[in-house]
Amino acid sequence: MEGILNSIHKANDIKNIDPADYGKLAQEIRMFLVDHISQTGGHLASNLGMVELTMACHITMDFPKDKLIFDVGHQAYTHKILTGRKEQFSTLRKYGGLSGFPKRNESTCDAFDTGHASTSISAALGFVKARDIKKEDYKVCAIIGDGALTGGLAYEALNNAATLKTNMVIILNDNKMSIAGNVGGMTHYLGKIRTSSKYIGLKDEIEDALRHLPTGGENLIKKIRKSKESIKRLFIPGIFFEDMGITYIGPVDGHNIKQLIAALTIAQRAEKAVIIHVLTKKGKGYTPAEKNPSKFHGINAFDKRTGKTKKEPEISYTKAFSEILLTAAKEDQNLAAITAAMPQGTGLSKFAELYPERFFDVGIAEEHAVTFAAGLAAGGAHPVFAVYSTFLQRAYDQILHDVALPRLPVTFMIDRGGIVGSDGATHQGIFDYSFLSTVPGLTIIAPKNVQELKEMFLFAIKQNYPIAIRYPRGTAYTGLSNFQKELELGKAEVLYKEKGLVLLAIGSMVETAVKVRENLKKQGYSVSLVNVRFLKPLDTKLLKELAKEHSYYVTMEENITTGGLGRAVGSFLHKEKLLVQLQVFALPDTFIEHGSREELLKQYQLDAESISKAILNNKDYKK
Repeated sequence: MEGILNSIHKANDIKNIDPADYGKLAQEIRMFLVDHISQTGGHLASNLGMVELTMACHITMDFPKDKLIFDVGHQAYTHKILTGRKEQFSTLRKYGGLSGFPKRNESTCDAFDTGHASTSISAALGFVKARDIKKEDYKVCAIIGDGALTGGLAYEALNNAATLKTNMVIILNDNKMSIAGNVGGMTHYLGKIRTSSKYIGLKDEIEDALRHLPTGGENLIKKIRKSKESIKRLFIPGIFFEDMGITYIGPVDGHNIKQLIAALTIAQRAEKAVIIHVLTKKGKGYTPAEKNPSKFHGINAFDKRTGKTKKEPEISYTKAFSEILLTAAKEDQNLAAITAAMPQGTGLSKFAELYPERFFDVGIAEEHAVTFAAGLAAGGAHPVFAVYSTFLQRAYDQILHDVALPRLPVTFMIDRGGIVGSDGATHQGIFDYSFLSTVPGLTIIAPKNVQELKEMFLFAIKQNYPIAIRYPRGTAYTGLSNFQKELELGKAEVLYKEKGLVLLAIGSMVETAVKVRENLKKQGYSVSLVNVRFLKPLDTKLLKELAKEHSYYVTMEENITTGGLGRAVGSFLHKEKLLVQLQVFALPDTFIEHGSREELLKQYQLDAESISKAILNNKDYKK
């Protein structure tokens, strides 16, 4: 692409651009983003809305000396372009390529690794204090979206930031959206600010009118200024932040670079925390994304001319859950559904449409979602909290104390369990078996196929104790439909029973286990296959029974090794002193980078071929 963007090769090159060309540069960046994300997939709408704002930050800051901390970080693409990573964009979110989020090991211009919401103000405040302790001199700026302000962590950080006597800039990127539309009191408050008159101009007009009164005008002005409920309280936008002690600037047009530079320049001079309220349009400059920002929040490769994506899988676990939830809701009037700002991604959109009085979007607030669910359950309803695995881990304490301790009937539908692919380390759902298995009284189950997911859900909502159902992303497995043993608490399902070696697989790994069994059978092995179903309570009776005719146990799970199925089976074998050889196939206790699910399973030797080869190479086992 010819143009101004070609003159930017490294951090701070934007400072050499003629201000008259800023608008053209913004347009070129948008074209660049649409061109590349249509090929690789990624977060498009949020990045299109952030172009001018990111440019203004780079014009008024010096990288990597100054620190720009993004909340979530999926909107940092323009930042990457302006810091020398433009040529790598063809590898975005691909294995071994550019991450879709800020990464310190990718560039010194990425100050903080991010991936989850509501964290930027806390992290930025830490940088400010570290700067002051070390008597260093650099600017610190946090960018947070209005959607992330539904998360409690943001308010905890604002509470601390209000006491600062040194500079810190907080940019509130207000596009009226998180992934779906925002909810709650802060959204209503920001809406009032967006439509209010600007305080400064209105104040000046009123004071000017009072001064022109024949008598008493100046006295009235003095009284108003001294009044506790002053003209400021009547008319100023952002009084919530001002009352906390944080100076408020705005609202500012997020697509007017001149205004943005002016606001940032003023804010960076203050010896305190300053919040700049910036209004942006999600999907700006690309019509399909402007019309449907939720669809283009995180999107697969698409036709940039039409905005149409490749055909989605007809059968997914998310869709199957959505269908069975609607069926159950017709019969059970006490069934309620909760999402943390992701109704579409978790399959709750249709439920919200049909049963609005029983649907609750609590915003990006997983901790609140879980305790809210506990309150619903204690009040006699049966709440279903549909959530991605990576986000449920934010509410561990609430699961433990507010749901499990009082043994309340909350059903957790854990979507995106296991490797999710392109979003990388912050989004892989590979820790849930581990942290959930430490919770007393919580039943943990995972389906082998789409039909079993439906049966598990119907089983769960009939129980009077908490249950977590974990299932993967993408196309649902439809095999083994002829094996559908009725669910019974803590009972596994024996799919094939032979002697010698037994594959113990759970959830998504049952499909892989079928392929492993086929490979081993071709080599003359006698192989049993068990669909574990229940991670907790584990079917220890079956494990003990199998030891009579099997001397080699193989466990298979899409979870880290620590705290997973393999460790649970190993602990039981050790406790019972069963002389059985155990081989555990799980993910290592590490953070898994971005890449396709297939690439990552192969990389970590959790695909059918790698597992089969490892078993065949086991010299200690005689078939």
